[in-house]
Order: sequence, then C-alpha cells, then structure tokens
Amino acid sequence: MPSRTAQSYRVLIGLEIHVQLATNTKMFTGVANASGNLRPGQTPPEPNSAVDEQILGLPGTLPVLNKVAVEYSIKTGLALGCKINRFTKWDRKSYYYPDLPKNYQISQYDLPLCHEGEMTVPDESGVPARIRIRRAHLEEDAGKLLHEAPGGFPIDHSIVDLNRAGTPLLEIVTEPDFSTAKQVVVFAQELQKLVQFLGVSHAQMQLGQMRFEPNINLHITDADGQMHKTAITEIKNLNSFSVLERATAYEIARQLRAWEETGSLGRKSTYGWDESTQSTFHQRDKEEANDYRYFPDPDLPPVIVDEAWLAELKSQVGESPVQRRERYSTALGLSAADATALAADRTTGDFYESAVKLGGDPKRVANLLINVVQKIANDRSTSIAIVGLASSQVAEVARLIDENKIGASSALALFEKLCGTTAHAAGVAADLGLIQSTDTAPIDAAIDALIAQNPKSLQDYKAGKQAALGSLVGMVMKSAKGLNPKLVQERLREKLG
Repeated sequence: MPSRTAQSYRVLIGLEIHVQLATNTKMFTGVANASGNLRPGQTPPEPNSAVDEQILGLPGTLPVLNKVAVEYSIKTGLALGCKINRFTKWDRKSYYYPDLPKNYQISQYDLPLCHEGEMTVPDESGVPARIRIRRAHLEEDAGKLLHEAPGGFPIDHSIVDLNRAGTPLLEIVTEPDFSTAKQVVVFAQELQKLVQFLGVSHAQMQLGQMRFEPNINLHITDADGQMHKTAITEIKNLNSFSVLERATAYEIARQLRAWEETGSLGRKSTYGWDESTQSTFHQRDKEEANDYRYFPDPDLPPVIVDEAWLAELKSQVGESPVQRRERYSTALGLSAADATALAADRTTGDFYESAVKLGGDPKRVANLLINVVQKIANDRSTSIAIVGLASSQVAEVARLIDENKIGASSALALFEKLCGTTAHAAGVAADLGLIQSTDTAPIDAAIDALIAQNPKSLQDYKAGKQAALGSLVGMVMKSAKGLNPKLVQERLREKLG
C-alpha cells in the first residue's frame, strides 16, 4: 500500500527535438551528408565511409561553416516565430565519448541562432494550445555506437560508425508547457510536418533524422497541502511517435508511484526506454552546463545575420502547414481531413492550388488528388506533384466531371492515360469512350427495357422505398455505355412519376 497519497499533482513536460538537416554536406566539412540527406529506400553507405580528417579530429584540420545549414535553421526559427540573433557564435562542448573523436562537439551555448518563439497546436480536446520555444541552436551530430555487430550478431565490445558524426543538427527546445503525453505527440507530429514542409529535413524517424527527448517532472500536493517537486528526468533518443507517447506516460506514472511508495523525489537524471519491458530505466545522473566546459570555438568566425539576408529567408518561408490548412478549410471549404492531407506537403499543396487557379472546383480537385491521383502515385512509388500529370489536366478532369461529361468513376482510367503526356483530358476521354451522352433517346430506351424486366424494383419504388431508385439507376448504367447518370436519374423520376 502507498505510504502517502497525492491530493493532486501537476505534470510539467518540456521537449528537446533533434532534427538532422538535409544539406548535401556535413556541418563543418565538405564530406557528403550520408545521414541527414538519406531518403527511405536508399542504401546507406558502408560504415565509416563518410568521414575525413576533420571528422576524425586529426591534428591540423580546421572546420568550415556550412552556410545552407545556417539558412535552414533560420528558416525553421522564423516559421516557429522565433527571434533571430543577428550575432551568434560557436562553442566547444567537451564530450568524451568515442562517437566524437575530437573529444568535443561544436555547438552553441549562450547565443543560439533562434530563441523565444512559439507554436500553436490543438490539445486533446481540439482547443489551440500555445507552446513556447525556448531556443533552437545549430550543432554537429555525434556518430553512432553499436553494441551488436551488423546482422544482429552479439559482440563483447562496442563498435562505432562515424558516418553520422558531423551531420548538421538543429536542436529545438520548448518550455515545459505540456501536461500530457498526447499533447507532446501532437506537437511532435506538427513539428515533423513543418520541417518537411520547409524542405529543411526529411525528418524520417526510422532513419534517426528526428529524435525526441522529453524532460518530465511532477509538482505533487499531498493531503496536508504540502508541495513536492520531483527531479527532472530526460528520456533520451526516442524515434517514433508511439514510443514517445508510451515512454512519457510511463515516466509520469513512475515518478508519482515512486513518491507515493518511498517519498523519493529522485535526482536529475537521464533515462532510456526499454521496448521489451515497456518501461523507462535509469542511465546516468544528469550533467550540468559547467560539466561540459563550454568555451568559444577559436577556429570559427561568428555569424552575422544582416537585414538583407534575413529578409530573403523570410520570403522563402511563406505560410506554415497550420496556416495553409486553416486557409484550405475556411477559404476553400475543404474538410479537416482533406485540408490536412493537402497542406502537409508543400509540393502537393502547390500543385493543388495551381489546379484550383486553373478552374478546378476546390472540393472536386481535392477529392481527385487524394482518392485517385494518390493511388497512382503510390503504385509508382512517387508523389502527387511528380506523378506525371499537369495541374491543368487535373483541373480539366474536375470540370468534365462537374459538367457531367464524364463519370467520377472514370477518373482513374483517364488519369492513368494522361500520365506523362501533354494531352487534353477531353480528347483522351473521348478516345477511351468515357464521354457521357446527353441524348435522352438511348436513356429512355434503356429505362423502358429495365422496367419491363424488373417489375419488383418498380413496385418497391412506387411503394415509397427510395433506395430502390439507386438500384434502378445502377441497372440502367450497366445496360449501356456512355450514359449520363444525372440524366438517367432525372428520366427515371419522370417515367416513374
């Protein structure tokens, strides 16, 4: 039985997010960015092949700053509403582990590139919640220590792969504004969409390109009204939304249980997540900033962000996925699900908007892209924007459907024929026999034949069973090609009174 009882408790969660940037080269050297720029399905290079003298920390080597990584970081900061430091420097963080051979990490300490921002995301009840961004600083990633050999074979020592070392890494730190594991996950999902939308990171968690570290503690009020604050624990390197939610929820319960059973408030520590036991476990007590012995890097000049450079980057950011999603819902009338699907990817959203500007009905175009073109893109392992269709072709197909010249069910066959061509949709639809006739004579003939052959459906309709009408329309459409379903329904209603 618990020796003490919590009258109430408050959960405080801050989040650290490590985002590998998708630059062509690493942060401080011209070696290929083999980790941050790897896409799903691509074969990673051989271990320790994407390294050079600078990554290995050999004497006499000097770092050279990657300007694109700085620009990607500023664009992310701007999208998060951050202030951008016009003067920022680089600091050495002492780091005695085999995955950084230099024995230090080049990072930013007291002058981060971005600071004091915010991001609004819906909470569990759908109400917008403001999450403050403390800072977003740029640094280099470490290598990867492996405790089993490739292929899963056990070994009695650790091995290191330095291909990840030196990858540009943007660390985004929030204030402790979350109170539930679900809130943390919603924010993480929105942030992933944002960096992908901006084109600064592929953010594929299974490749380690986006990693989460929640910092959790509780303010517990006991039965006498006394406040007890548990020590902050940081859960390291979580790389899936499911694990992030489960690990955060478990750690909240663990801290409460530990206080109730022992009175312990714990120590400031780092924890890991054990998937096999579905539990967190202690790794080490947490270091303080002075343990890293930060000092300015003498080999790198500071970064000066002038007004012209900042204005240019602001012009490239544009609206965020959240803003675009809201505009699609309010201005174009899309459902929340359709707006989310189209706003998540920048190129898809741009393609959609182009088709709408060319005359396609917003809802019709959205339906075609999400339910038809996406199927073709999936079959070809590509995306909507580069599947081989022009936005003008999509707009034309949307108009043909809305004008009842072709049926919506014909769209897949028509798009498959249009892919990779510059042909007009109307001409291709005619060649495929998809154009629906507006002549009522064949429709009337088909209806007359149907009524003669299906007296039961006719009786059901006249008895007030409106569902029978749909069945009758379907049978008429099957009896002859090229019939206009809208006209079929109109003529059926007239003939049946």
